[in-house]
Amino acid sequence: MGLRQSDGPAQASVVVVNTCSVTAQADRTARAFLRRVQRENPSARIVVTGCYAQRAPAEIAALPGVHAVVGNSHKALVPRLAAEAAAGAAFVPLESLIGAPAAVSSGQAPVWLGQAPVWIDDAFAHSWLSRAEPAAAFGGGMETSGPTRPTLKVQDGCGNRCSFCVIPTTRGPSRSLPFDQCLRSAADFAAAGGTELVLSGINLGRWGRDLAPQRSLEELTAALLKEVSRLRLSSIEPMDWTPELLSLFQREPSLRGLARHAHLPLQSGSDAILRAMHRRYRPWHYAEKLRAIRLHMPEAAIGADVMVGFPGETDALFEESYAFIQAQPLTYLHLFPFSARPGTAGWEMAKGHPVSPHDIGLRMARLRVLIAGKNLAFRKSLVGRKLPAITLRTPEAERRQGFTRALTDNFVQVRLEGNLPANQSLWTSITSVRNDALDGVIAA
Repeated sequence: MGLRQSDGPAQASVVVVNTCSVTAQADRTARAFLRRVQRENPSARIVVTGCYAQRAPAEIAALPGVHAVVGNSHKALVPRLAAEAAAGAAFVPLESLIGAPAAVSSGQAPVWLGQAPVWIDDAFAHSWLSRAEPAAAFGGGMETSGPTRPTLKVQDGCGNRCSFCVIPTTRGPSRSLPFDQCLRSAADFAAAGGTELVLSGINLGRWGRDLAPQRSLEELTAALLKEVSRLRLSSIEPMDWTPELLSLFQREPSLRGLARHAHLPLQSGSDAILRAMHRRYRPWHYAEKLRAIRLHMPEAAIGADVMVGFPGETDALFEESYAFIQAQPLTYLHLFPFSARPGTAGWEMAKGHPVSPHDIGLRMARLRVLIAGKNLAFRKSLVGRKLPAITLRTPEAERRQGFTRALTDNFVQVRLEGNLPANQSLWTSITSVRNDALDGVIAA
């Protein structure tokens, strides 16, 4: 639309800020960033979008320097609004709603909260998934700066209504990128020289269920494997790991195909806590899925999200969760402390059954030690193995030392001798374990 990227927020005439609101810390981080931008560049017009903008537009609109607030419901308008802001356009108030935090815009006209126009509705009537362009973001060589392994987002929104989660409110219902658009994006990426594409979504396993006719993630995955050299699946809910999906993975490593990597959100290994969270599986369901994944992929990386300190999590319930995690073939964890989100059932639960920050800290520390041991054992088991990998852009300090970073198909970083361009698909023989990575040599 005629704009060009600046060297940074301090040099920009328009700053577009995409916010998160999954935790209270995410909100604080966004506010701090917005204040810093305004302080360093008072003349910049700041357009704020994303989940925080959708959840609490009045809070965002009240911050100094904010020129416009655009919820996820209207995110497709951001390019147009940014271009208008760069041209110095003033948004004329079409409606006058004084200090109404719950105000909802109609159509593509804004409402006004304080000094800033706000585009938001709770029906997501003006939100759609447009065809993603991983090829445009792809930076394949040694000199380019784009991601070596770009993401193709094919799904947005979620209808699970977990008691701790604000995503259904901030992202809306599940929506899928049409099948043919997914294929065209993947084909463009491959034609641009791309090697590994990461398939993602807010609730990826639900892809295709809102399309007419309905499609399945298994169907999409099989079709994308015909377009790209390597495909990696991001987080998928436990109940969506079907036998049909698992059948697409190869038991033995290959330079082509699905990366041997599975990420299944767990949140807790306690049955009582899972029920309070309104999760749709029990610990024994989850364990069955992990056994099936390990059977299909003996060397796969298997990760999980785990939340610590959900309201009512007693010492005994945490020990139940800890013992469950200890018994599973997990190789890494994403650990999160519980954060009460306004508008969720967890917000009210936290008032009556809070868990102290001290206890949360101790529990997270124990889980970090546990998973560090599991991850080390996993990496040690790979020594002497020959694994497929893709080279990554490597920090200059390491390049000067004559090393290149690579990522194996089973999600472990390897340090290779020699300076290699990014985006090279190769075999590596693993020679030793180092810190949180591996050492390896290029194999024939």
